[in-house]
Amino acid sequence: MKKITLPCLVAGILAAPLIQADSTITVLHTNDFHSRVEPISKYDSGCSAEDNAEGKCFGGYARLVTAVADARKRNPNAILVDGGDQFQGSLFYTYYKGKTAAEIMNNLQYDGMTVGNHEFDDGPEVLRGFMDSVGFPVLMSNADVSKEPLLHGKLKKSTVIEKAGQKIGLIGLTPEDTDELASPGKNITFSDPVAAVQAEVDVLTKQGINKIIVLSHSGYGVDLEVAAKVSGVDVIVGGHSNTFLSNTNEKAKGPYPTMVGDTAVVQAYAYGKYLGELSVTFDDDGKVISATGEPLVIDGKVVEDATTVARVAELAKPLDEIRNKVVARTAAMIEGNREVCRVQECQMGNLVADAMLARVADQGIDLAIMNSGGIRASIDAGDVTMGEVLSVLPFQNTLATFQITGAGVLDALENGVSQVEEVKGRFPQVAGITFKWDSSVAAGEGRITEVMLKDGDGWKPLDLEATYGVVTNNYVRGGGDGYKMFVTDTTNVYDFGPNLEDVLADYLANGEPYQPLLDGRISQFQ
Repeated sequence: MKKITLPCLVAGILAAPLIQADSTITVLHTNDFHSRVEPISKYDSGCSAEDNAEGKCFGGYARLVTAVADARKRNPNAILVDGGDQFQGSLFYTYYKGKTAAEIMNNLQYDGMTVGNHEFDDGPEVLRGFMDSVGFPVLMSNADVSKEPLLHGKLKKSTVIEKAGQKIGLIGLTPEDTDELASPGKNITFSDPVAAVQAEVDVLTKQGINKIIVLSHSGYGVDLEVAAKVSGVDVIVGGHSNTFLSNTNEKAKGPYPTMVGDTAVVQAYAYGKYLGELSVTFDDDGKVISATGEPLVIDGKVVEDATTVARVAELAKPLDEIRNKVVARTAAMIEGNREVCRVQECQMGNLVADAMLARVADQGIDLAIMNSGGIRASIDAGDVTMGEVLSVLPFQNTLATFQITGAGVLDALENGVSQVEEVKGRFPQVAGITFKWDSSVAAGEGRITEVMLKDGDGWKPLDLEATYGVVTNNYVRGGGDGYKMFVTDTTNVYDFGPNLEDVLADYLANGEPYQPLLDGRISQFQ
């Protein structure tokens, strides 16, 4: 037998090729939860206790607890992150502001989240209170907060977390037009997402971090752009556009994940209906070798965690008297789905606009314009509770009235149809007028081809030089969703009318049972 000396053995080992050690992380993710603490229906609005007991409901805090726990059993070292917009959408936010979201996310042990535009609905104060209450980083890379004392030094652009010995960089991303979508105040400015993310990738790379995840509340389209133009991003966990990605569901917007080069882009619809579960394998240099997964539906088959059910019932006690009050009946389901209302006439848009105009028609108001982004849910047939009304109109906006020229009305409608391709919330639902628009014309260059104004039992063309009375909500009147002409070109402004949800509830009660309608007030030429 040949004797092998120690030097020869060592030399043989040194000469052998080094083995690459692939590593895998599992990314669990949510986005656009919108305060859906309790189970929801298939229409994303409230779900009755009876339907919940029969397994007809989705989501809710208690089911999410179970789903996350089960996912962690499969993947003990998984990270849990959020794509923004935990705030706004139910009485739990109206009553508790960010406190309930903080409790839920701490209990679920999130590893990080980005700031969504709705995190600014009540200004930097509520966001700061939320950040002070959570045990994980809240991030936003594409904004300058140096002049906002509540966030300066507190809100970071990126961070590094460690899981199972692996260091992972997280970068936050917020809509560039958040100043038009929410109320961040005048001390914060927002910037281009591509440049902001690349800058933070470069910072993290210099620290030796080669696994980088962007938590983006900027929409699927922006996420694809960032993935294509920024080097060094491995995963983008999206939000804002409520995009459903799947490899098995024909209604999905795209595959899960959507690969752009080596970057995996994911999003999991909204409202807690799904928990995203993405498995990503990296080589030793941090390059993505594979990315696989599928959103997990949080339906009635997911057992609600009993302790959490009890906690939700406790939180709900102060809210029950308000939301359980039956205010009206509807003869059929009223469609308020964002995929419909943000691109065309919809039943809920007609209802809300009609209710607004009816409330102030005796004040010399001619027409109503409602941003579709303010419409957040459908309503089932049958009894309508105040809780359901608040699910549709959760923002506590007030009616706002003013006068503006016909030219200003035309400008407003042009703004409203300027981002239809991106399914943006500025799309106008109207009453008192009809309009036609041409999608083949470039945005801002004359898409609106006809506007007719109600005239007794008939209609007449909009007069660009005449002055009209308009009703909208105070958010839009203040320039939200790009309606800046309502700030600069208006007279006789009054922003402090009754709350929009009360106006809607009263209108429904006066016409019960309400019959949803589509009457051709918005027409599109292609």
